[in-house]
Amino acid sequence: MVKKQKNKTKSKFISRGTIIGIAIIVAAAVAGGYYLMTSTIPVNGSSPVFATPSNIYIKAIHTDQGYAFDEQSTRSGKKTISGVNIDPSIHIAKGTLVSLHVINEDKDTGSDQDLNIDAFNVHTKHLRYFEAQTINFLADKEGSYSYYSTIHPEMKGTIVVDP
Repeated sequence: MVKKQKNKTKSKFISRGTIIGIAIIVAAAVAGGYYLMTSTIPVNGSSPVFATPSNIYIKAIHTDQGYAFDEQSTRSGKKTISGVNIDPSIHIAKGTLVSLHVINEDKDTGSDQDLNIDAFNVHTKHLRYFEAQTINFLADKEGSYSYYSTIHPEMKGTIVVDP
C-alpha cells in the first residue's frame, strides 16, 4: 500500500474574501475622509477651516405681527439661551467660523421658510415645519449684512461683523 503525502505548504495567495474585506475598509476610509474634508469647508470658502464654530440658532416663526426671525444663541458652546429677539442684529468678530442653525418653527401657518445672507453665500433650502438646516460660513468681511427670507420679505435681520 502506498501512502499519499499531504502537501503541507500553504498557498501564498490571499483569499478573495480578504481582498473584498480590505477593499470595503479602504472605501469606507476614503469616503469618511472625503466627508470630513468637505464638511470643514465653509460655504464661502475654498479650503477647510479647523476651528470651533460659534453656534447661532435662528428660528423662523409666526407672531401676531406676521413672519419673523427669532435668534437664540449658544455662543462658545455654552447652553444659556437668550430670550425672544425678533428680527435680531447678530454681532460676530471678524474671522469667526459660524455654524448657523436655521429652524422653521412656524406652527401657526405651516409655511415654508428660508434664510439668505448673500454676502457670505449662505442660502438655505425651503424648510417645512420643524425642518432645520445648518450652514457653516466664515465671517471674513467687516460690516453690516442683511439676512432675509425670499418667501416672506418681512422676515429680516442684520449680521454685524466687528473688527
